[in-house]
Amino acid sequence: MIYNFSAGPAMLPAAVLKRAQEELLDWQGLGISVMEISHRDPAYVRMARQAEQDLRELMSVPDDYHVLFLHGGGRGQFAAVPQNIATSSATVDYLDSGIWSGYAIREAEKFVGRVNVVGGRVQTEQGTAIAPFEQWQLSDDAAYFHYCPNETVDGIALHQLPTQVTAPIVADMSSNILSEPLDVSRFGVIYAGAQKNIGPSGFAIAIVKQSLLTQPQQQVSTIMDYAAQAADGSMYNTPNTFAWYLSGLVFQWLKEQGGVAEMGRINAAKAALLYDFIDKSEFYQNRIHPDFRSRMNVPFQLINEQLDAEFLRQAEQQGLMGLKGHRFVGGMRASIYNAMPLAGVQTLVEFMQHFAEKNG
Repeated sequence: MIYNFSAGPAMLPAAVLKRAQEELLDWQGLGISVMEISHRDPAYVRMARQAEQDLRELMSVPDDYHVLFLHGGGRGQFAAVPQNIATSSATVDYLDSGIWSGYAIREAEKFVGRVNVVGGRVQTEQGTAIAPFEQWQLSDDAAYFHYCPNETVDGIALHQLPTQVTAPIVADMSSNILSEPLDVSRFGVIYAGAQKNIGPSGFAIAIVKQSLLTQPQQQVSTIMDYAAQAADGSMYNTPNTFAWYLSGLVFQWLKEQGGVAEMGRINAAKAALLYDFIDKSEFYQNRIHPDFRSRMNVPFQLINEQLDAEFLRQAEQQGLMGLKGHRFVGGMRASIYNAMPLAGVQTLVEFMQHFAEKNG
């Protein structure tokens, strides 16, 4: 059995890939592939609308929110957010909690008058953490507040909603969307690159509160204009039809598994199993404060870094793929998104135990 721990593009549910394979040459009995049909064809439009409805049901999206299926992945939304919901002279607040927050900040600086970094990571005796809410330097007039609840590179997460923020909250949920229940109504915009918990790379989801589309904004490219895309059902231009189709299959699969609540239960169990093993080991370590550990991306280091290459070599021999840490931080990283079964994490822990016994 192969288990893919890649951070993204990431593992997709085997049942989804099998169905896509079966339908690849003959979709819905039409004798052609879903990739060959017009996005305006009634059959495709029905599929697209069902995908949106399934996502709405999974996340309990309120009626006054638009669900948009867009190009450009998460990085595209780094630029789309400030252009759509802030003027060129506006102040916007950003929490700098990791690599992806930093990219989002640098992109926003191109489009607004001032990006105010309210706070970021801090080092504590128990590991890397995010500065407590009371230390954040929030602006009085921010057009919005942006944060990334789950940073994939360092494996650091903010599990509490920033309730003291009064500006519309924008969340980059590229790596944790659909992984546990959340109250969409507390957010102004939720966006996510698809390649971790939804579908193929290059695709993005944006969930946008209607009231934000009526606010003053700057000029924005029409393809990235939330209002224009909402008005045309995310089909102002030809969408990524295959990615939309695959995402729809993932949404159906999630509903079959019991929905987001069940995913949250399984994801918590997977993360607890791996972190508990690391914490009890004298061979491995995790450098993130326990209160801020990601449930989606678990970085860990071998105490003896000279064994890193051998660890990865043997892991791949055992069918454990994609465990090399991000090039910025090194070490190892196990990404355990929704499609990763508990059995995959159990197999990883068994391998880590065996490797430590033989090399410790």
